[in-house]
Amino acid sequence: MAAPLQGIRVIDWTHVLAGPACAYYLGLLGAEVIKVERPGRGDAIRHRGGTDRGRAAEGMSTAYLTQAAGKQCLAVDLGTDSGRAVFHRLLASADVLVENHRFETLKRLRLTENDTRALNPRLVHCAMTGYGRGNDMSDAPAYDVNIQAISGLMALTGTQDSGPIRTGAPVIDYATGLAGALGVMSALMTRAASGTGSFVDVSMLETAFTLMSSTVTDHMLTGVEPSPRGNAANSRSPSAGVFPCKEGYISLGVNEPTQFTALARALDRSAWLRDPRFATVEARGCHAEALDQALSARLKDKDASTWEEVLMAARVPCAKLRKLGDAMHLPPVAQRRYTTRGAAGFPGLPFALDGIAHGSDVAPKGIGADTNTILDGLGYSAEEISAMRANGSVGGPSDDA
Repeated sequence: MAAPLQGIRVIDWTHVLAGPACAYYLGLLGAEVIKVERPGRGDAIRHRGGTDRGRAAEGMSTAYLTQAAGKQCLAVDLGTDSGRAVFHRLLASADVLVENHRFETLKRLRLTENDTRALNPRLVHCAMTGYGRGNDMSDAPAYDVNIQAISGLMALTGTQDSGPIRTGAPVIDYATGLAGALGVMSALMTRAASGTGSFVDVSMLETAFTLMSSTVTDHMLTGVEPSPRGNAANSRSPSAGVFPCKEGYISLGVNEPTQFTALARALDRSAWLRDPRFATVEARGCHAEALDQALSARLKDKDASTWEEVLMAARVPCAKLRKLGDAMHLPPVAQRRYTTRGAAGFPGLPFALDGIAHGSDVAPKGIGADTNTILDGLGYSAEEISAMRANGSVGGPSDDA
């Protein structure tokens, strides 16, 4: 089966995580992706993130590697006239531009969405920013940790005693990357009918709100300010949450009456089904503390691995709390090959099409690794390329290196 975006050229003029992830996801769907970086240091994420300092020192940090495979790399200085001319020619050949720069930067370089689409009316220009366009915070810089704080997400995480806690992974960055890819796909569908490109305006803040959609709606309709609930489930069911066991922890997702019945029987506590405190949903809500104590006492009789096996056999929604290394050995991970289904064996998209996970075998590359090849494809002569290398407008390893 042909990849969905086969024949689509994406210009990845992004840095850090969210933007490069968006372009990477498009590449996994078959697009040709050209990563544009400034000669020299390139994308800052090449040199930070992750625990492997050796790779980071070489400009190939694990944070960079995660969403760099399958891309061609062009090093060009957009601060020079000839560098901007290269970029203009590149945009004229492209279907999509993904960028995550401040609007002030785009205006200074004359690369706003109006400028880029004047160069190529069919171009889909995807701008990924902290707060989106058309508001008083449009030009404010933002990272994942800032958005978690300002959106209210961090205030929901942790407990009253711990205070706010950032999620352990940059979830806003990667969710924004997925949102950007969805926006680009939508714009390409629109272009197929209209023949013209679109401007895709992606906001990290709005992505955070989207991840909290039901919580946002609840607050809008009730006016109640949500508070941190620790490991309690969002459903507010007293039989849902994370509970300590004799060894380890287990997460229960028991929200429905039939699930509670199955839980009580699997725990050998059928008496709960006749106990007036626990016999109905309403009663369990009124006696939530007593139920929590009863559950905790029973679950501490055995370790989490044993309870997971028992409860799963009874079709009770549950999961033992695992560290990442253990989670990566779960049957779905091995059998569905998620962690290696992306380009060159890196993590990929969380879905397959008719059982096929598309992607390239091209490993992540150094800064400007494909500069000569890309410029040649844009019609530049060897003499012109040499001249631009000499004045610093383009960079990367030369063919003679």
